[in-house]
Amino acid sequence: MPESDAPNASASKSSTSAVAAPGRDGISRRNVLKVSGAAVVAGLAGITAAAPAEAAEAPQARHLRFALTVDPRTGLRGGSGRIFVLVARANDLSANAPEPRDNIQANEPITVPFFGYDVADLTPGRPVVLGSDPDVVGYPYPRIDQLPAGTYVVQGFFNTYETNHRADHSVVQVHWPAGDGGDIWHSPGNVYSTPQTVTVDPRRSQTIALDLTHLITPTDPVPVGGTAQQGNPADSAHVRHLKIRSTLLSRFWGKDVYIGANILLPEGYDQPANGHVRYPMEMHTGHFPTSNPHLFSETLDDQYGFSTWWVSAEATRFISVEIRTENPFYDDSYQMNSANLGPYGDAVNHELVPAIDKAFRTIGQPWGRVVTGGSTGGWVSAATLVKYPDLWAGSWSGYPDALDFHGHQVIDVYNDPNAYFVENPWERVPRPAARQTTGDSQWTIEQENHYELAAGSHGRSQGQWDVWAAVFGPRARDGYPAPIWDKQSGVINHTVAAYWREHFDLSAILTSTWATLGPQLTGRMHFYVGSEDTYFLNDGVALFERATNDLHSPPTQFQFIYGFEQPHDWYPASVPDIFTTMADFIAGHAPTGTDVTGWRGTQQPPALMLVPGRQILDGGMLMYGA
Repeated sequence: MPESDAPNASASKSSTSAVAAPGRDGISRRNVLKVSGAAVVAGLAGITAAAPAEAAEAPQARHLRFALTVDPRTGLRGGSGRIFVLVARANDLSANAPEPRDNIQANEPITVPFFGYDVADLTPGRPVVLGSDPDVVGYPYPRIDQLPAGTYVVQGFFNTYETNHRADHSVVQVHWPAGDGGDIWHSPGNVYSTPQTVTVDPRRSQTIALDLTHLITPTDPVPVGGTAQQGNPADSAHVRHLKIRSTLLSRFWGKDVYIGANILLPEGYDQPANGHVRYPMEMHTGHFPTSNPHLFSETLDDQYGFSTWWVSAEATRFISVEIRTENPFYDDSYQMNSANLGPYGDAVNHELVPAIDKAFRTIGQPWGRVVTGGSTGGWVSAATLVKYPDLWAGSWSGYPDALDFHGHQVIDVYNDPNAYFVENPWERVPRPAARQTTGDSQWTIEQENHYELAAGSHGRSQGQWDVWAAVFGPRARDGYPAPIWDKQSGVINHTVAAYWREHFDLSAILTSTWATLGPQLTGRMHFYVGSEDTYFLNDGVALFERATNDLHSPPTQFQFIYGFEQPHDWYPASVPDIFTTMADFIAGHAPTGTDVTGWRGTQQPPALMLVPGRQILDGGMLMYGA
């Protein structure tokens, strides 16, 4: 795969314990350890934990430092990774998030302060000292010595890396999720300390000891001979699970790599009277699923009423599938072939989908498969149809990530000089990353990227902007994703942007290949998004619509539905209505003489879901995670 020349841009010790990781709700070159702000030392005099200790510097020196030690009793053998100090005020914590580590990733970049440092060769029992060294990167305070005076709850954390020798000849060090959906702070194999209360006084030199005594273990029981990769959720009456070893991904990464699926079966699937029925398949794409597809509940008590509809006599009958592809860069692979993640597109479409067809009574033909999703899954569903048009009948894509990189949220990656600021002659205006429907900004692009910079170097933050660089971009010479802009300054690398355009800009791909793709895609792509999408994703949809409206021979006949003044997670119709629409579409494209009575159902789709072209809807509904 191609490379890029882009620049890369003591309190008393508690007993050691192993803690199961909760599911998510929501190196490069090794660094040489320096004897400065961050250092590995054989021993430290005068270190305390609950009460800060005076350091041995001269009186004029004022240094706040943290000495983090991984307890050998955790069983951790050491090695490379990223070590952190996490800081919170007592009122930042809650019953649902009682520790500093519980208050970071879920709401990025609205987070408690934390500071991270890459460690090349950690040895359990030997302290690593973090201070205000340039290699210690923090957020929202860049340096430890910027932390205001006060009383805090602090916690140490170590994100472990393993070394992978990939088929592209890169040697990279990454952390592999294990059923946690890429949640660094609750990922099995990582270790952390018991939170402790300390008082920070910038007038004093202090070295605060943090003993990392807790090892995170998988939440789901791992079967004998099995793996924690992609988790091991339990089956139920309607929901089954499948996990396979991907030959393609294992070859790329130089290790066994698994992908999985959560499979919601239709009512009556196991009844002998339906043993002859083969069902259409919906692949619902998106973030790592920690619940059943479409929030289905066996007790029929989900908040949107989907479960009651699913088992009703009138409902269409589908096999609904959600994919599990957590990986070292994000909770989802975007199910594409990528220079940095490997061939996840082929793994899902040519390995996992056939395995599902073999294990369950799907129709098993392209005309009987559709792909859907929202946000991340909105982009994945559209891109899957574009990249694999021979395997899927159609796509229904809600509030998708940028379909056209002239509108990568509010950044034109091809023409803007800087991702973080609009440049004016006398001042720079920060670009927003998220907004309320009132127009108020929630946070900026710079804030999100600086959060990621502190969470992980070389794109290993498990953050949104970093995974876009990993999926859409080329590999840099050091083996890690080539950043599309400098993470500190926001200056865009337009050479990397050109690679994005060629490989993953859906507007560019369709406009340059319509003579070939047009006959396969006409009338098969459907999009919906709020006009005030929280992350400005409506801009990318509108740009894509404008670009594809100019395509002819054949006409696109795509559908675009905009929700007036609606935010992220907006739907023009209920999920049952969308299923009914897809069933109607599949039945209409089935081979002549196909018996559809076993799955078509009796309901009819809403008229608005059958109309191609643009519609602006004053209504619809918000559904989170559905």
